[in-house]
Amino acid sequence: MVRKIERDQNRFRQIVRGKIKADLRKYISHGEMIGKTGGELVSIPLPQISIPEFRYGRNGSGGVGQGPGQIGQPIGRGGDAPPGPGQAGDSPGQHLLEVELTLDELAEILGDGLELPRIQPKGKANIVEEKDRYTGIRQTGPESLRHFKRTYKRALRRQIASREYNPEQPRVIPVREDKLYRSWNPVHFPHSSAVVFYLMDVSGSMTDDQKEIVRIEAFWIDTWLRSQYDGVSTRYIIHDAVAREVDQDTFFRTRESGGTRISSAYTLCNQIIDSEHPPADWNIYVLHFSDGDNWGEDNRQCITLLRDHLLPKVNLFGYAQVESPYGSGEFYHELEEAFEDVPNLALSEIRDRDGIYDSIKAFLGRGR
Repeated sequence: MVRKIERDQNRFRQIVRGKIKADLRKYISHGEMIGKTGGELVSIPLPQISIPEFRYGRNGSGGVGQGPGQIGQPIGRGGDAPPGPGQAGDSPGQHLLEVELTLDELAEILGDGLELPRIQPKGKANIVEEKDRYTGIRQTGPESLRHFKRTYKRALRRQIASREYNPEQPRVIPVREDKLYRSWNPVHFPHSSAVVFYLMDVSGSMTDDQKEIVRIEAFWIDTWLRSQYDGVSTRYIIHDAVAREVDQDTFFRTRESGGTRISSAYTLCNQIIDSEHPPADWNIYVLHFSDGDNWGEDNRQCITLLRDHLLPKVNLFGYAQVESPYGSGEFYHELEEAFEDVPNLALSEIRDRDGIYDSIKAFLGRGR
């Protein structure tokens, strides 16, 4: 019975994974999953499928064909019933089934759905770290590590072989020779570290809708990168005319009213990399989100910083231009003209939430 339940549970999880994978663009574009994230689990709402059926209303409840009426008389509120607060309904609504997936499972679905190549880490990828795993069995050891199941089986076999076992009084008493203990064996793991810099324009032209798009995309990128590395550090930089490093909450909530100098963010990011994340030891990702509105004379400084300082140090530099009713969008075209076929530079334009899916694929589809 237990095995049958496990098979049914595994089959259910496979169905859920297939459903999420088939509708991956929809789940990526909407942020309801992110708000339900807790620890290492993500709760995903799945609609239930119901058989169509007729539902009958009450006679005399008003509406088309219900009682007398005059030409031009409004319908839908029960004739001439005065407006006011209504009563609680008694009819069932649509129900959603919520399933929980680990972040590792979610990353695997993301990789399969977007056909993402596995990242080949650099830096400490060739350094091997030794860890102990309790994978062995010994005949001696502390009682706290005694393997109960193996000890019981060994004692049971001994008693049956010596005809000491009585099925009517099934008592199994291990002796010293029956006891087995867990032991550790050294296991070698490749060690690699990554740091992700999120840069965002918080000038007056970036609205809350654009920041929500950034929040959703950052969640999915984080989920994928954490599945590829042993450890991922995250740094947040906001900028208008001046850049500063902030925490995650401030990153998504801050909005300024000043102008925009993108080079201030690139300069600060480069300084942090040089002082705290040497490229020889770290896999570095820099992702910049902006509406493309930059002070005209600053574009040349940005291109110089990218070409001479940032691009030689990073696995990937991604620029995502989030369309805004107030931004000019010129910075995207400046980068497009200045850099052609650069393997660790990815550009994307996000016109609305539906563009998040393609933007993630543009950033992570290079396998860097």
